[in-house]
Amino acid sequence: MQRRTFIQNTGLLTAALSTTGTELLARSAPVTAARNKLPKWKGFNLLDFFSPDPAKSRKGTTEDHLKWMQDWGFDFVRLPMAYPYYLKFDRSRNITPDEVYQIDPRAVDRIDELVTMAHKHNLHVSLNLHRAPGYCVNAGFHEPYNLWTDQAALDAFCFHWNMWAKRYKNVSAKKISFDLLNEPGMRADMNDQHSKRGSVPGEVYRKVALAASEAIWKENKNHLIIADGNDTGSSVIPSIADLNIAQSCRGYNPGTISHYKAPWANKDPEHLPEPKWPGQVGDKYLSRAMLETFYQPWIELVNKGVGVHCGECGCWNKTPHDVFLAWFGDVLDILSKNGIGFALWEFIGDFGILNSGRADVAYEDWHGYKLDRKLLELIRKV
Repeated sequence: MQRRTFIQNTGLLTAALSTTGTELLARSAPVTAARNKLPKWKGFNLLDFFSPDPAKSRKGTTEDHLKWMQDWGFDFVRLPMAYPYYLKFDRSRNITPDEVYQIDPRAVDRIDELVTMAHKHNLHVSLNLHRAPGYCVNAGFHEPYNLWTDQAALDAFCFHWNMWAKRYKNVSAKKISFDLLNEPGMRADMNDQHSKRGSVPGEVYRKVALAASEAIWKENKNHLIIADGNDTGSSVIPSIADLNIAQSCRGYNPGTISHYKAPWANKDPEHLPEPKWPGQVGDKYLSRAMLETFYQPWIELVNKGVGVHCGECGCWNKTPHDVFLAWFGDVLDILSKNGIGFALWEFIGDFGILNSGRADVAYEDWHGYKLDRKLLELIRKV
């Protein structure tokens, strides 16, 4: 599996946006020490629609899976979607800009079925474009343009979000949210995974986020919108902090722990220093203190009145289990103490609580799945 700054706005716009989803939720959200405008949701990413090609999708989430989540006390699922998944076009060649608008109603219905089923089990659903027209943190599907530089891509991006907003026009912000774009970043070539990378300039991020948000709010001014942090989810976005848009951080720091030996994240995955927590790993001493420093800007954002959630977190299955749990316990404790919820990447699979494929876990049989009970209990208790 592959995974992957403030331009002041007019007072009129701020007033116009003052009754959108995050404020709606703030009225009903539990009061926390950090006064997070978002509820402290906790749950999972579900990867049913993660692949651009439906024929290559993994086995779908079942109602039993959602019932287990509910029974275990979870209340949130994030659906990272690749927009080509729900399009009709000739997949034997590269997609054209015109074809980006060719919605496949049957594929959209399949997504809606999972949304409806999750709502049945009292799970908030966050729809996310993991791959949007003109951008994905991962290559692997040929994009016809660049979201950050091409108006045609931005127009298509807004079209897609307006479609989803319209479909859920009458659904409460307590039940659904719209996570605009997974892990934004600049890349010189959208179709070259290893081309030069950098931060999205603040004014560019604001333009894209505001355009998509307006396309969503056109259908329902109370729709709840979330924007992933800059620098592939790691940095707060000051340029949109005056807007009524929540922000999403990540729980993958440091990558030497979370992505140990991951081939898509390391140039030489087989020759890496053994991870420790806490401890000296290579030229760095890894500790809770570094996590406190990393999350401080996000905590400050919460205290400034911006809703924050950790849309993805977890650890690939090559990190020793005891190191993973020690590190992840610190990550979740820092988030939880500041009223920030989280979504584990993923439910079933290498990062998940079921069938993670770790070689050093005494799994418990769970209805035919291999359950990592220690990880489950860790994420349940925060």
